[in-house]
Amino acid sequence: MYVFRKSVLWAGAVVFAAVLALCFGLASYSSARASAPVPFTVVLDAGHGGVDPGVLGVNTGTKESDINLAIVKLLEEYFSEAGFRVVLTRKNEGGLYGLPTPGYKRRDMEKRRDVILKNEPTAVISVHQNNFVSDRTRRGGQVFFRDGDAAGTALAHSVQDRLNGLCGKELSPLRGDYYMLNCSAYPSVIVECGFLSNAQDEALLVTQEYRQKVARAIFEGTLAWLS
Repeated sequence: MYVFRKSVLWAGAVVFAAVLALCFGLASYSSARASAPVPFTVVLDAGHGGVDPGVLGVNTGTKESDINLAIVKLLEEYFSEAGFRVVLTRKNEGGLYGLPTPGYKRRDMEKRRDVILKNEPTAVISVHQNNFVSDRTRRGGQVFFRDGDAAGTALAHSVQDRLNGLCGKELSPLRGDYYMLNCSAYPSVIVECGFLSNAQDEALLVTQEYRQKVARAIFEGTLAWLS
């Protein structure tokens, strides 16, 4: 499978050490990975940014772009501690489009694609927040994958399983026809961490405690997929 093109020789050692991280905590993991090479690269994409705030929270008006970046920063810590090479498409509150002139959205997306292609990742995880104003009872994390991407589909199922545990729902990952899924051949998922149109989800997503739980679920789902 393409996901293991460069990493098959090291996969056993690193996944074993990563499982130690899950079982005994990240602090115990540092010694386990000390002599291991770094076979896996993950690109973390915080959706939106700059003049594009994404969805606004139903209660507080919290910007999706801010929540996305906060969760990506937590994911960066988890994956880095686990020995991954971590690349962020967006590192701060700004967008990637340069000046906010006409066509900025397309330029922003193309810059994200360029980061992915340059770094040849094992996986791409694009973090977003959901919105469904016609039914504000909808809540919970929802993962999307590209049709025909077998590795991405498996990753989506693994992450979805962990997210379901946070909200007590049995959601299934869904096929999605989105730029971040289609712009490369690398295994890719979009993780909609919750619904900002739902008051309960928004109240959770503005807290650091819940963001950590979401990031941990995505991280653990990715490790389970790799193993």
